Amino acid sequence: MFPKTLHQRLTLYTNGNETYTFVPAEPVGARSLTIYRNSGDIVLNAPNAPLPVTAERYSKTIYGIYGLISLALTDYIIVITGRELRGRLMGHNVYRATEYDILPLNPDVSATAPSHPVESHLLALVRSHLAGGAFFFSYAWDLTRRLQAQWATLREDANRPLWEVADDRFFWNRFLQTRFIEVTRSNPDQNLSAYILPLLYGSFDVRGENINGHPLRICLISRRSRYRAGTRYFRRGIDRDGRAANFNETEQILLVGPDDTSVQLSFVQTRGSVPVFWAEVNTLRYKPDLQIMDLQETVNATRKHLLANMSIYGEQTLVNLVDHEGHEGPVKEAYERSISEAGVPDSRYEYFDFHNECKHMHWDRIEVLLSRIEDDLIRYGYFHLEASKPEPVMVQKGAIRTNCMDNLDRTNVAQSAIAKWILNRQLCALGILRENDVIDNYPEVIKDFREMWADHANLISIAYSGTGALKTDFTRTGERTRKGMLEDGYNSVMRYLKNNFFDGARQDAFDLMTGAFVPRRGWVPSSLVRDHRRLIVRAMPYIFYFSLFMIFAGLTLPRTSDYSLTYYFFLWFSLMSFSLVFIFAHGVEYVNWPRLIPLTHIVYYSGPGYRSANRGKGFNVPVLDQLKASADAGARKLVEGHQRAKSKIEEIEMGAKERVD
Repeated sequence: MFPKTLHQRLTLYTNGNETYTFVPAEPVGARSLTIYRNSGDIVLNAPNAPLPVTAERYSKTIYGIYGLISLALTDYIIVITGRELRGRLMGHNVYRATEYDILPLNPDVSATAPSHPVESHLLALVRSHLAGGAFFFSYAWDLTRRLQAQWATLREDANRPLWEVADDRFFWNRFLQTRFIEVTRSNPDQNLSAYILPLLYGSFDVRGENINGHPLRICLISRRSRYRAGTRYFRRGIDRDGRAANFNETEQILLVGPDDTSVQLSFVQTRGSVPVFWAEVNTLRYKPDLQIMDLQETVNATRKHLLANMSIYGEQTLVNLVDHEGHEGPVKEAYERSISEAGVPDSRYEYFDFHNECKHMHWDRIEVLLSRIEDDLIRYGYFHLEASKPEPVMVQKGAIRTNCMDNLDRTNVAQSAIAKWILNRQLCALGILRENDVIDNYPEVIKDFREMWADHANLISIAYSGTGALKTDFTRTGERTRKGMLEDGYNSVMRYLKNNFFDGARQDAFDLMTGAFVPRRGWVPSSLVRDHRRLIVRAMPYIFYFSLFMIFAGLTLPRTSDYSLTYYFFLWFSLMSFSLVFIFAHGVEYVNWPRLIPLTHIVYYSGPGYRSANRGKGFNVPVLDQLKASADAGARKLVEGHQRAKSKIEEIEMGAKERVD
C-alpha cells in the first residue's frame, strides 16, 4: 500500500559532486532518497542505508521537494527551505512555502553564477515565479480537492498517496514532479510517494467565530488551474481543449462544532476567462486593441469547456459581467453567440450589466443579480455532511461560473455577495441564525468574512494582473469609499506599467514552470538575452530621455540669451515629440512580450473576427510622408533660426569687442 502522509522534514547530505541524499527526520529508519548528479538517476535507498563517510550536511532544513526542472545546461532540484503555518483544516496543518533553494545536478554548473547568460536568464525566471507565487501545501490533507469530491471517493482513496488523488488541474507543480511520478509508477519497490508534495497556487484562510454561542470556523480556499496559466493580457480566452485562462475554483467551507469533522458544509464557485478565442493586444495605450478570432474551432472549444465543467460540478449558471457596449461589447456578443451555437443543456446564461447597474457607487445593486440567480442557488444547494449521519444531508448539484473581462474585480464583488448569501442560508438551516437574521448583525463575523474575501481577491489579482484587486474597499467594508477609489487609481496605473513592461518575463516563468515550454538541453538562443529590434526602434527611448534631460537643463542652467533659448527649446521639444510619436506608433515593439512562446500569431492575426483597432505597428505611408515633410520643414526652420541667432550673436560680440577696444 502507498503511504498517504508525506515526510515533513528532510535533512540533505551532499557527497561532493556525486549525489544529493535526502534523509527523513522521522520516522526513524525511513528510506532515504538519493539523486545522482551525473546521471540524474533517482533511487529510493534501502531502510537504514548508511550515508557515505564523505557526505556533508546541508545547512538548511528541507520541508519538501518542489520538483525537478530541466533548463538549457542541466537539471535543477528545487527544495522548500522555508514555510509558515497558515492554519489547520480537518486536524492537519496547512503551510505556505516562503523560501526555496535551487540545486544544480551538473557539478560543473553553478545555480548562482551560471556560465551562460541564457541559463542565468532561465534561472531568474524560476526564482521570480517562486518568489511571486502563493503556494500552499499540507502533508496529510488534499488541498487540491473540494470536500464533496473527497467524500465521493473516500473509500477508494483511503490508501492512495496525495499526488495520486490530487486534482490534476490544481496540482500546480505536477509537471516538475513528473520524474518522481514516473519512477514510482515504473517500479513498485521505488515508491517515492512520501517525497511527492502537491502544491496549490491560490489562497487559503481559516478563521474561528462564535455566533449565538455556537463555535464555528469559516475557511476560504481558491485553487488556480495550471492549464492556460499566465498573465492578464498574454493569456485570454480558451485553448482548443476548452481550457480557460485564469480559471479558479473557490470553495467556502463552514465547520461547526468542537472539531472540524462534526458538521461540514462547503460551497463552490468558479471563474474563468470568456470561453472564446479572443485577446487584447498591448500597444502602450491604456486600452489595448481588442481582438476576437472567429475560428472554426470556437464553438467546439466552448462546448468542451462547458461540458468539462458540467462533468465536475453538475449544472451551471454562466454569469457574465462584461459591459454590453463600448470596448467590451464585442466580447459579450461573441460569448453569447458561441454559447447559443454550442447548445449545451443544463448551462443557463445570465447577463448582468455590472457597470450600468452599480454606477455612481450603488453597490447594493448587486442584490439584483442575486435575485435573478436565487432559484439556481437554491436548486444547486451546497455540500452538507454530519459525522452522525452515514450519508450527506445535501450535495451541491451545480455551480455558478462568473466572469468579467479580467475575472478579477467585478467577479470578486459578485462572488463574495453570492458566498455571503449562501453562508446566511447555511447558518439558518443549522439553526445558528434565527429567521430573518443575517451575519451583518454580527460585526466581528462579518469583518472577518469581508477580510477573507478581500485577501482572497488580492492574491488572485496579483497572480494574474501583478497588482492587488480593485473594489476591495467594498468587499472589506460593504461600501465604496473615496480612499478605495484612490487606491484603485494607483493599482490601475501599476497594472498598466506591469502589463506593458514587465509581464513578458512573468509569462515566460509561467510557461517554464507549468511545462507549457520545455527547454532542450544545449538550447541557448540569443533572442532570450539580446535585443534584436531595429536600431531606430531601440534608439527612440534614449532620444526621448535625452531630449527631456536637455529641456530640464535649459530650464535650470544659466542662460546668456532668451532669444537663442527659444530655438534651443524648439529643437529639444521637437525631438522629444517626434520620439514619443514614434514610440506610440510602434507601440507593439516596446511592449515586453513573452519570448519562450511568442504571441505573433495573435499580434499579427489577420483572419476572420473583430478588431477594435490595429495600432502600434508603425506608420502607414501617408502618415510617414506627412511626418517626414513636417520634419523637413521643421529642420529648415531650425537651420534658418540658427543662422539668424548666429548672426545676432556675432553682432553682439562685435559690439562688445568695439566697446572693449
